Amino acid sequence: MVEPIGLPGRRFEILVLNQISANGLKRLPAERYSVGKDVTRPDAVLLRSADLHAMTIPDSVRAIARAGAGTNNIPVRAMSARGVPVFNAPGANANAVKELVLTGMLLAARNVAPALRFVAGLDAAMADMNKAVEEGKKNFAGFELAGHTLGIVGLGKVGCLVADAAIKLGMQVLGFDPDITVEAAWSLPAQVKKAASVAEVLKNSNFVTLHVPLVDATRDLLNADKLKLMKPGAVLLNFSREGVVSESAVLAALDAKHLGWYVCDFPSAAINRHKQVIALPHLGASTREAEENCAIMVVDQLRDYLEHGNVVNAVNFPSVSMARESAYRVAIANANVPNMLGQISTAMAQAGLNIHNMVNKSRGDMAYTLVDVESPVSAAALDQIRSIAGVLGLRYLPDPDR
Repeated sequence: MVEPIGLPGRRFEILVLNQISANGLKRLPAERYSVGKDVTRPDAVLLRSADLHAMTIPDSVRAIARAGAGTNNIPVRAMSARGVPVFNAPGANANAVKELVLTGMLLAARNVAPALRFVAGLDAAMADMNKAVEEGKKNFAGFELAGHTLGIVGLGKVGCLVADAAIKLGMQVLGFDPDITVEAAWSLPAQVKKAASVAEVLKNSNFVTLHVPLVDATRDLLNADKLKLMKPGAVLLNFSREGVVSESAVLAALDAKHLGWYVCDFPSAAINRHKQVIALPHLGASTREAEENCAIMVVDQLRDYLEHGNVVNAVNFPSVSMARESAYRVAIANANVPNMLGQISTAMAQAGLNIHNMVNKSRGDMAYTLVDVESPVSAAALDQIRSIAGVLGLRYLPDPDR
């Protein structure tokens, strides 16, 4: 379907599936956007943890935006086939996750969880509670973080912040990330020792923290064989995704007294109540600041896409941004195959359209093109471009501010 998005009177309909920070939603002006939980023909879906795999996504949807980093609750591949970008907010909750990782390390190192259970079990009516406390505390003696080695697998925004904080606490840091970005490399403290493999991190660390996405290559990244490489008594922290760790392998390592603690943000029937497991209820991004940062970031990205076609932080589209130099813009999502630009340019020339500016980029099987032309584009010309084999989605975007 081709839409004259941005014309006078055109309002965007945004379906909201979770509680989103009001400060984020306020960035969608009421004169141009209708936002709610009962929208039936949405132009976009804004969510946090709602499972889109379990619902039928209307064919009116032109974009999906998650106020968070992970997108496992979204059928990304199916959206790519429809030419629909899936936006996220990488790094917006990084500080919140960093602080929770540090909390997890301290909980394990100082045996805080069993100590709390011990105190909670004391009889408030006992005659000499102080004596019971003094006698019991020896069972919870721990160790300090300073001087120990933290291994980090995944050196994105969270990994870099954790590394910096650990160094300031006096720890040695060993990091591994085969796909580290230039931006992350610049952010990484110089004191971080670079490892050549996950195995090297596991063999040489007292704590190991995971900060990787859940993809085929990372599913069960920490399995039985990998856990055997860890130092006896080491602490494994997973504030990444549940599936990157094999729970059965972790339980076996804990029961064998090889692994000291497993600290994670993903409770389950399998690991709950194990004495050496600290499982938190998905608290990674659960701060006021993180929720607001994520909402603001992803709403701004969504609005820029809907109104101007620019793509920033989409997990399935290339990043494409082009300043407005014309009032008439066409945005095209297409399969990354030869001669697409030639066919698009030819169709525009046949329609008598003069191209003022054009940007095209690709990412894997997906390509995305923004074209500014110097005159209005007819419905017939748009239909001609849309009929080109490989075009997945097309939107006409007259500048709403002109």
